[in-house]
Amino acid sequence: MNTTSPEPSAPTAPDTGRIVLLTTSHRVAPGLLSWPAWQALRSADRVLCADGAHPQLPYLREAGTTVDEAAPTAQELVDACAGGRTVVVVATGEGEPALTDGLARLAGSGRVPMPQLELLPASYDLPGARLLDLVQVMDRIRTECPWSSQKTHEGLAKYAIEEAYELVEAIEAGDRDELREELGDVLLQVVFHARIAQEDPDAPFSVDDVAGGIVAKLIHRHPHVFGDETASTPEEVKEHWLRTKAIEKRRESVTDSIPLAQPGLALAAKLASRVRTAGMEVPLPKAEDIGYQLLALAVRAEAEGVDPEAALRAAARAYRDAIRETEGH
Repeated sequence: MNTTSPEPSAPTAPDTGRIVLLTTSHRVAPGLLSWPAWQALRSADRVLCADGAHPQLPYLREAGTTVDEAAPTAQELVDACAGGRTVVVVATGEGEPALTDGLARLAGSGRVPMPQLELLPASYDLPGARLLDLVQVMDRIRTECPWSSQKTHEGLAKYAIEEAYELVEAIEAGDRDELREELGDVLLQVVFHARIAQEDPDAPFSVDDVAGGIVAKLIHRHPHVFGDETASTPEEVKEHWLRTKAIEKRRESVTDSIPLAQPGLALAAKLASRVRTAGMEVPLPKAEDIGYQLLALAVRAEAEGVDPEAALRAAARAYRDAIRETEGH
């Protein structure tokens, strides 16, 4: 009788376990973690964190999670996962690059059975979260920089004008990189002025007050978005805007709140717009002075839907190019 010996079974691959690298955003309040993050923490065999002052630690411990303050090497972390154990590492700083580099080197060597490695974002930045960074950076600059700490609203006023012009130039040039940069420069002016305003002894306000004010204004002036009114065309939207703005401002004259310090052509166009919107008939001065001729051109441009400032800048750029072409001959 022939008998066949059973073939030996292949050795079972060891259960190398799992490493979960838990990342959090400093821009989100500590403790506000995602549900998958809490699940990973509760099911882990061990939770590690190298930073004993990590803002999440008090909340994790309050929730009953035991956290060991340890900074294992890549090999030690792999060893801790032996036998199918799950180790969660609460990341610090930029996500533990030294540890992940070490794990990558181990995996690349091919000599070490590697555990599963999972990167789990525990909290996410909401849109606008980087604005918090800007506020914090501005606060430090205002406190520690000899130049910035001495600046006043009046001393910064010219920079607001310069940055606004540079933003307009980037828009007209169609340069996307320049546009992003100039928007940042304009935003800096807002945050800088708000930071200075915090120090006023009589009527202080903060960047949160500034943001809160514009949020309330936008909601109030968009009843077709946040209220019961309807608007299906840009013209109807503009009617809503003008009506609510008139109620808010309670102007005694259509010229109220028009800044006289703005460029001349823009000022003339704004005055003409107010007159036209109010349905008024205000004759232009008859004088032949060049200033009145420019006024008449600005009024005509506004009536035709043309921004006289933008039109003049476009013509000036074309003139500049013609000058350069002539110089090149």
